[in-house]
Amino acid sequence: MAKEKPGIPKGTRDFDPVEIFRRDYIFDTIREVYRLHGFKPIETPAMENLSTLMGKYGEEGDRLIFRVLNSGDFARKINEEDWLSRDPSKLSSQLSEKALRYDLTVPFARYVVQHQHKITFPFKRYQIQPVWRADRPQKGRYREFFQCDADIIGSDSLINEAEFIQMIDKVFSRLNIKVRILINNRKILAGLSEHIGYAGRFSDITTSMDKLDKAGIDRVREELEEKGIDSGAVANLVQLLELSGSADEKLRKLGKTLEGSETGMQGVNELREVFEIASGAYLNNALELDLSLARGLNYYTGAIIEVKAADVEMGSICGGGRYDDLTGIFGLEGVSGVGISFGADRIYDVMNNLGLFPDSTDTFTHVLAINFGKKERDYCLPALESLRSVGIHCEMYPDAVKVKKQMQYADRNNIPFVLMAGAEEMEKGLFSLKDMQSGDQSKLSLEQINDVLVNYMD
Repeated sequence: MAKEKPGIPKGTRDFDPVEIFRRDYIFDTIREVYRLHGFKPIETPAMENLSTLMGKYGEEGDRLIFRVLNSGDFARKINEEDWLSRDPSKLSSQLSEKALRYDLTVPFARYVVQHQHKITFPFKRYQIQPVWRADRPQKGRYREFFQCDADIIGSDSLINEAEFIQMIDKVFSRLNIKVRILINNRKILAGLSEHIGYAGRFSDITTSMDKLDKAGIDRVREELEEKGIDSGAVANLVQLLELSGSADEKLRKLGKTLEGSETGMQGVNELREVFEIASGAYLNNALELDLSLARGLNYYTGAIIEVKAADVEMGSICGGGRYDDLTGIFGLEGVSGVGISFGADRIYDVMNNLGLFPDSTDTFTHVLAINFGKKERDYCLPALESLRSVGIHCEMYPDAVKVKKQMQYADRNNIPFVLMAGAEEMEKGLFSLKDMQSGDQSKLSLEQINDVLVNYMD
């Protein structure tokens, strides 16, 4: 009987060394910008209690949570009537008390409440860890992926939103990705829901609007009407979402439309202030007011942000927003927060498609020492340690095999230099250094080799 071919679950991936090195380049860039702005790192477990996660992401989000089956005799506590009914909604909570985290924001809110007496507010944290969603795998959408979050909690100042815009611009400028930074405010959307006569259907409206990118405006119109929203109200909403002009012009028009909505006007004034603060910092990328931006997650209450790559077709590669009382669901009320999350996997795909990774991300080892035998090996090893002490990545080929095979190893692993020492070099205290790209080879002292390699890395 043939053995089953090994594989991995759909929506997950293996990563080879080059991919890991490139991903680390993205993580390191994001991490450095976070630290420049005074954010501190934390980590939370891959699993959370199911009760911590449920009800925080809306109905569709809750369906995408990966539940973890209870260990041991998991069926023992299940009500027999529920078991016979095979009703997933009744069985799920009895079969699973834990779940893989869906994002990093809700676990962060739980962390803040649990550790509130050790935290100094406002608390600026960053977190770079994987999350899991039981979504349908497709281009740019995976079931296991990394998020790179930063949040400020314990402050309702709008300078925080403006700072995140600066940070987004800084990260993508360093990665050489041209982007559009889109911003809206959930309070404006609440005001628009009031204006069209459906204030009580805010969640339904924003859930449908969040599908605009994927489904298009016609499908969103249909879905809203299927939910029972009058076609005239839908047409009015779409007309307002498609307002043209600069951010200032759109906000002026909205101010007239929403003057009867206290919530809507609050959103208009908040966005106006964010744009004013952000205008004081030079941005390399465009900051745009996008009134169709909704972000369907229920916990957002104020400004919402999404970032789109300008030169490649891809979903959002960064997003976030203001949440006024997420910690309140865990018992700590009145603590406002705002945060962003970079989608490292989508950023990787964008950079890969556009050829933006620097050549250095394909190079793990700078120098390979050729192994001619014991005497030559022992002569080269101290030299490699000396080079490593100044940050040059070195390795010795482990076996004294044919030189051709060792050279092929260097070539296939993109190692730019090969170090060699035979009887002549050892007698003179020198080494032969070969540039694998040009083919040039020189006899040099260790100090001279050090200078060549340091210059190459610069």
